[in-house]
Amino acid sequence: MGTRNLSFRGLGASAGIVLAAGAAVAMAARWPTLDALRTRIEHLEKAAQSQRRTNIAHQQRLHWELLSKAMDDPELAEVLDAYDGTVSPRKLRQFLFANALYTNALSYHRMGNMSREEFFGFARSMLQNPVFREYWYASRPHRATLADSSEEARLGHMVDDLLAQLEEADTDEWWVVGEPPGE
Repeated sequence: MGTRNLSFRGLGASAGIVLAAGAAVAMAARWPTLDALRTRIEHLEKAAQSQRRTNIAHQQRLHWELLSKAMDDPELAEVLDAYDGTVSPRKLRQFLFANALYTNALSYHRMGNMSREEFFGFARSMLQNPVFREYWYASRPHRATLADSSEEARLGHMVDDLLAQLEEADTDEWWVVGEPPGE
């Protein structure tokens, strides 16, 4: 009885080795297919990212065209007056332009052409302009409607914090105020 048990064990071990070897051969045969699938997935991901960038660029262009029309025509600018008529037509055109500058930087960041740190530097320099600061304060209620989890809301909060730091700083060296964010 002991020898029978031993032969079945030997047969089982041999069968296990044969199964493992067969699985290894099957995997080796499928490796080129799996590698091709991985390559195809990487290509599709890159194409999707490229399409997203194209879509953002197209949207940015449309945004600029609409704002340009409003800046050139006071009657069209009235449509975009979200300040309850509290700003003059001249100031409204300036606010529309400030919005275009900010939205352009935001789009560049979304496309991956501007890092978060570079966006911070852009905001720090724009906040030196009194008209841009006035626009930023006036548009605060508009930004409050953004979902806190959105990238636009997070960048807006970053600019809000930077503006507070700039106003509290007792230095004329504005370019050193604030801590640039990490990526």
